[in-house]
Amino acid sequence: MTLYSISDLEKLSGIKAHTIRIWEQRYSILQPKRTSTNIRFYEEQDLKTLLNIAFLKKNGYKISKIAKMSDQDFQQAITEVSGPGISQNVQLDALTLSMMEMDEVRFNDIISENIRKVGFEKTMLGVIYPFLEKMSMLWLTGSVTHAQESFITILIRQKLLTAIDNIEVNKKKSAQKFVLYLPKGENQELSLQLMHFLLKVRNFYVVYLGADMTVSDVADAVHIIKPDYVFTMITETYVGESIINYVSRMKKQFPDTHLLLSGYQVVAQNLPNSDVVTVLRSLGETIEYIDKL
Repeated sequence: MTLYSISDLEKLSGIKAHTIRIWEQRYSILQPKRTSTNIRFYEEQDLKTLLNIAFLKKNGYKISKIAKMSDQDFQQAITEVSGPGISQNVQLDALTLSMMEMDEVRFNDIISENIRKVGFEKTMLGVIYPFLEKMSMLWLTGSVTHAQESFITILIRQKLLTAIDNIEVNKKKSAQKFVLYLPKGENQELSLQLMHFLLKVRNFYVVYLGADMTVSDVADAVHIIKPDYVFTMITETYVGESIINYVSRMKKQFPDTHLLLSGYQVVAQNLPNSDVVTVLRSLGETIEYIDKL
């Protein structure tokens, strides 16, 4: 069971610790426990309650009214404000709650309504991608369990794979070709799948190799497909060799293919661009680049 300090709650909910203490004293909305040394701590249910309260407050509810709600009224209010038309920040809170409570219905309601209104790509870029960044923060702080992270990741992956499958493959020989992969040890497959969607919907021909690929594995595919571009992401600390040496091996194995590289480690190590290597420093920069091809 994950335990939280009041500073954890402040960071995760956006509500100041001072305000949380006042609410506890005035409305008894949370009842923290204490360690044997009299240090206050909170449990997962306290975090869920506070996230729900923050969610309602962002939708115009006053804390005095929230505090008087029965459990049934509280849940009803949450359901009502989770509908269409809510702002991006509120949507991120709603998605966070759907992850914390492992609520597939709420997740689907939010995403389906966004897709209906603005389309799949804008939903991914404007809602899901910011949510994934928030989820990474929650994961790093230990606020999300492996089960919760896996639950929401699978739901997002299902949406992506369905969208990719629904796009017809470009069969024209003139179509520019991409090979997509992740090196061994990388865990950013959702981001790679998003790239697959962005390329395919722009009518490029995409061969998706997935994760745990060696340079030799990719070279085998390049020899068969003869792509114009190979795209990969390196976000984890690459312990096998330096990024520069790794890219040098790529250039030797498939010298006639342009390399598109992204990820924290690539950007942090300031890898230079060249005639055969382009570093894409953000999702926005990546989209701008492929839109110009």
